[in-house]
Amino acid sequence: MGLAAAYQALVNGHQVDILEASTEPGGMAAHFDFGGLSIERFYHFVCRSDHPTFELLAELGIADKMRWVETSMGFFHHGTLHHWGDPISLLMLPGVSLTSKLRYGLFVFACTRRDQWPSLEHQSATEWITRYCGKDIYDRFWHPLLDFKYYEYANNISAAWIWTRIRRIGKSRKNIMQEELGYIEGGSKTLVDTLLDAIARRGGRLHLGTPVQRVVIENNRVTGVATSASHFSADAVISTVPIPLIAGMIPDLPPEWKARYEAIHSIGVICVILKLKQSVSPHFWVNISEQGIEIPGVIEFSNLRRVNDTTIVYVPYYMPVTNAKFSWSDDKLRDDAFSCLQRINPALTRSDIIDVKVARLKHGQPICEPGFAAKIPPIQTPIRGLQIADTCFYYPEDRGIAESVRLGRNMARSIESNCP
Repeated sequence: MGLAAAYQALVNGHQVDILEASTEPGGMAAHFDFGGLSIERFYHFVCRSDHPTFELLAELGIADKMRWVETSMGFFHHGTLHHWGDPISLLMLPGVSLTSKLRYGLFVFACTRRDQWPSLEHQSATEWITRYCGKDIYDRFWHPLLDFKYYEYANNISAAWIWTRIRRIGKSRKNIMQEELGYIEGGSKTLVDTLLDAIARRGGRLHLGTPVQRVVIENNRVTGVATSASHFSADAVISTVPIPLIAGMIPDLPPEWKARYEAIHSIGVICVILKLKQSVSPHFWVNISEQGIEIPGVIEFSNLRRVNDTTIVYVPYYMPVTNAKFSWSDDKLRDDAFSCLQRINPALTRSDIIDVKVARLKHGQPICEPGFAAKIPPIQTPIRGLQIADTCFYYPEDRGIAESVRLGRNMARSIESNCP
């Protein structure tokens, strides 16, 4: 989001400094070197409805880097890996009544066909899914996913947020039987590097390893940003840092605004990324509802983006950072993640592990409860020249590159009207 905003501001004729706390640009789309393979710390994929991504790729001259792949989904339940995500797979699933299957099928169909569903804003996903699909479907498919992503918040997650996730994937299908997802050749690093090149050509300045200590405000307007070593004068500031950090970073905000930011909470995410000698399953995504496995699913990324003959699997752990598991050592997380993969594919052995990387983020996922839209402050603050947003401002859409690009560019286009 920050890079997209910087690029658009430069296109509009502004001078731009980008202050990045990390030593690697790109935020949640940043890459790392995984034994000679450049890959994202947190998995990304592209859907057919991600139009802001396509527009930016075309503008940067790299639209030809988009790749589309026929993918599939699995469902691991009662010790068995089932094919999932199409009507035949649903009808063939054992242990579920025909009535429940039909209700669930109609539910998913309605989710993918509706472009607006305002009544969901004040409903929880739990009550919404149970009402449409029945308790059996909720308990079997949805309860474990919400439980091992939100823990104590699981029963109070917005139905609108869940609906947009179903809809986005549902609209990325070639037909009713075949899912199709995309990736950028070379990963999101291709987009990040091209954006950085475009920013540099227009005179933008990138400062890595430069966390902001304070946004400076005088006479109710922004005048700059202070770091531990420098002061950057500015007529406009766009903040894309996680909302829980805002009150400390901008202490001169009005108290009622700081209270609004402090009322928005998030959970952390840990991705255990494994490089393996053999595949776990033929599926890109496997949802899990299995006793003794405390993760919502696994993503076999190499079933989307081919990386030579190597298997790359992401095992995501979402949880509040107060959860004891968030402080587990990398080795303990590796062992837990691999044991989950072995439950799905018992043929895997420890000798199949080539390498492991653990990526952590304290503010990985906003907690979007019913009525969340009213909780989000305006992007333009009461301070002239100061705009603030993070991934919770995408709501009801989920985190993704397309929403980052859309919102970042829109914030940059608003600079003139916000800095009279």
